[in-house]
Amino acid sequence: MTLAVDRYELGPVGTNCYVVRAARGAREGVVIDPGDDAARLRLELARLGTSCSAILITHCHYDHIGAVADLAEATGVPVHVPLGEQAILAQADEVYAAFGVRVRPYRDASTIDGGDTVTFAGVELETIDVPGHSPGHVAYHVAGSLFSGDVLFAGSVGRTDLPGGDWETLLASIRLLTERFPPETVVYPGHGAPTTLGDELRANPFLAELRA
Repeated sequence: MTLAVDRYELGPVGTNCYVVRAARGAREGVVIDPGDDAARLRLELARLGTSCSAILITHCHYDHIGAVADLAEATGVPVHVPLGEQAILAQADEVYAAFGVRVRPYRDASTIDGGDTVTFAGVELETIDVPGHSPGHVAYHVAGSLFSGDVLFAGSVGRTDLPGGDWETLLASIRLLTERFPPETVVYPGHGAPTTLGDELRANPFLAELRA
């Protein structure tokens, strides 16, 4: 499969949202982590000549789910949320009000869990449990590409000082990814530029323990 991946930085902290298609020119795509600005996303999809066939979420921190409700209602497509974080999405307005952040909840999402495989728009995605940054965090793998959310970045890793975060759990999740997938696997993170598993295992200063 010649995967086509388009990246959009959305919201005040520049969260990556991805439109994933089976090939350039494909008329349908999967949207991963629509964090903000559903109107802009719809314009970008129109510019690509692509309709949204499904919305997938890696985890439910506010900057990754801000546009879920608006985009889902506008498109009528299914939403898949990690099993361990469904309640956060369904009560996002209450959960994040304490942080002064307004997020519309979405209560009609289907749950997804590690080991599940879903296919939309000709794109088959495998779900991997990768907790540590958040308790129910998942990543999605397809055709040599890994959508890692906030688990692994170019030169960094996800925070563990947020509620439900845990350093040893995060490190175990990253170890799982490096053992399961080849080093040339392209990592599309929740923030920043793409990288590869091999580059991060070789040079990421936070992964020294995995290199020992």
